[in-house]
Amino acid sequence: MDIEAISGAATVAVASAIVFILAARSFQILVRTLGPGHRFAASIMREAAQHYRDEFDQLRFRQSTYLSAGLVFVILFVAAYELNAGRLFLGYPLWQLYLFLSVLVIGAIYAAYRLLRTVVATRQIKLLCDANIAVGHQLQRFSADIGRVFHDIATSAGAVDHVLVGPGGLYAINVIARRPRKNGDVRLEKHALVFLPGETRISIVDINARNSRLEKRFTRALGHRVRVRSVLAVPGWNIEAQISDEHLLVNEKNLPMLRGWKDPDGYLMNEDVDALTGLLTSQCRLGKVDS
Repeated sequence: MDIEAISGAATVAVASAIVFILAARSFQILVRTLGPGHRFAASIMREAAQHYRDEFDQLRFRQSTYLSAGLVFVILFVAAYELNAGRLFLGYPLWQLYLFLSVLVIGAIYAAYRLLRTVVATRQIKLLCDANIAVGHQLQRFSADIGRVFHDIATSAGAVDHVLVGPGGLYAINVIARRPRKNGDVRLEKHALVFLPGETRISIVDINARNSRLEKRFTRALGHRVRVRSVLAVPGWNIEAQISDEHLLVNEKNLPMLRGWKDPDGYLMNEDVDALTGLLTSQCRLGKVDS
């Protein structure tokens, strides 16, 4: 291979790959703009892990776009080289050609890095999505006789994954998703979850903030203080110990334990349940998320 042929083929392939990515992104925007909206948005509620589903779809499209652009680059590089695209750079000094190729190599490394980040992000979002769906489905199974479940409740500190409202009280169920390990245990220590083996710690300070915002919002809506009980769901992990009065630590299998977590200061009057149910129903209609 000579430097002119490589430079010419790379130029054609890179330009085509960039045009392909721009066209794919433009087509995605066009589809979102012109696509039909939800036909019955007033009657459709947000499902478990709705925002993770949406983000997963976007990441999958981005990943597919990058992989397709890479395939376009390879095919057109080979074709351009065979068709003697080196004529584009005949007469150029060698130092310019090497500089040009260096820039292309750096660009290729950056593109591979972006693709790798997208792949990693896609896998993580898929884990979060599956964990939230697993917990959401379990909640739907046993909650019919104790209240109503709402998903993806936005607050100024972030979204609470699930909220259960009933006469027995309010429960904020936040999901912590980590890839399950054989004989993996988790325990709660003050403001962190500790995963064993390995002593990996995950802070729950942000979860406390979301629950606090939710409690303040409901208190303002009802005109009197209400208590939001915090449930931490860790699907796929064994619960080593439950030593906190502020949080209930469960997995997807023993989640029904929250039905037994009741005390008088958390009970709600029927009119309070109706008011909060109406508030959350309005917020959780598909396509509408209030902060």
